[in-house]
Amino acid sequence: MTLMLASVVDAAEAELALKGGADIIDFADPGAGALGALPVESIAKSFEATGKRGRASAALGPPPYETDALIARAHALVKAGVGLLRLAADAGGLDRLGPALSALAPETGLLGVLFADQAPNFGLVARMAAIGFKGAFLDVGEKSGKRLLDALAPPEIAAFSALCRRHGLWCCLAGSLQPPDIPRLLLVEPDVLGFRSALSARGRRGGPLDAARITLIRDLIPREAAGRSSSPDGDTAPTDAFDLIFLRDFLTAAEIGAYAHERGAQQRLLFNVEASVSRVVAHADDMRAIFSYDVILDAIRLVTGRGHIDFLETIAEDVAAIVLKHPRVAVVRVRVEKLDLVPGSVGVEIRRERPHGAHRRGRR
Repeated sequence: MTLMLASVVDAAEAELALKGGADIIDFADPGAGALGALPVESIAKSFEATGKRGRASAALGPPPYETDALIARAHALVKAGVGLLRLAADAGGLDRLGPALSALAPETGLLGVLFADQAPNFGLVARMAAIGFKGAFLDVGEKSGKRLLDALAPPEIAAFSALCRRHGLWCCLAGSLQPPDIPRLLLVEPDVLGFRSALSARGRRGGPLDAARITLIRDLIPREAAGRSSSPDGDTAPTDAFDLIFLRDFLTAAEIGAYAHERGAQQRLLFNVEASVSRVVAHADDMRAIFSYDVILDAIRLVTGRGHIDFLETIAEDVAAIVLKHPRVAVVRVRVEKLDLVPGSVGVEIRRERPHGAHRRGRR
C-alpha cells in the first residue's frame, strides 16, 4: 500500500489534511525549500491540537548540520510525538553524523532525502540502511516548478525504488508532484508519495491547503481496504462499462536478442498496446475518471530501460504485467515488433487479463 504524505504548516492545515485522508502529516516550511524547518514548539502545539492522530513527520532543516543541534532538535520532535524525521543525505554528512544517527535511529524513523535534480547518489541507500534509517526520499531541491519526473526518467525512479526494497527501506517520492503523476509513480510501488503544491489553492506551494485538492489526490492513491470506493460518495467506483485505451506505433529502441552479436547494440522496437479499462461514474473531465496513456508509455520505458533482454516475449509479458497493476485494467494486449532483423518486421502479440472481478476493487 502506498501512503499519502501531506506537507502542512500548522494545526488547521494538519486537521484539513487528516480529514481529507492523508496518512502522514509532514510539518515543514514550504517557503524554505524541500527541508524547510518549522519551530519545534509550533509543531508540538499543532500536532497536539489534532489529538496526535495519524503519523507525523517533520523536516530537520537543510544542511550543513551541526551534530549537537541536529540531535537536540530530533529529540525534541520525538518528545512531541513526531515519529518520522527528514534530513538531507550526502556522503560527507553520513560520514560525520553516522554514529549520532545510529544512536538516534532506534527512537524514531529517519528518512534520508536525496535530490533528484542534483545528481543523486543511489549508493547512499545502502549506507542509510546500515545506519538504521527507515526510508529514503527522492525529492527536488529547487522548488521552482520542476517535477520529480522532469529530473529523473521512470526507469531511474524504478531503480531507486527497487534499491530501497532490497535494503529494507521505505521508498518515498516527492517533488512538485501533480495528479497525473500519481498513476505513473504507482507503477514503481513506492511506500510514500508526498505532496504540497498539488494540495494547495491554485497549485501554489506557499498557498493554503484546499480540501477539494486533498480529496482528489487521496482518491488517486488506492486504499488497502477491499471494496472501498475511491471517494466517500462512490462517484469514482468502477462500473460495468469499459473503455479501450490504446497506444499505436510507438517506436523506441532496446538491447534485445539472444545471440551474442546482439548484445551491446540497440535495435528498434515498435509497440502497439491496448488496455481495456473499467469506466467510472465520475464525469470524464474528472482526473479520477481518466486512465492515462502515460501508464502504458511508462510501462514500456520501465521494461526497455532495464538493460539487455533476450526475448521479445519477455518484454511483452513484463509490459502487460505492469499495465495490469492498475486496478481498473481488466485486459491488456501487447504487440512488439523488431524492425532491424528482416526487411519487414518480426514480433509477438499477447493478451493478458487479471482474474475475474479483481479489477472491480481499488487494490493494487
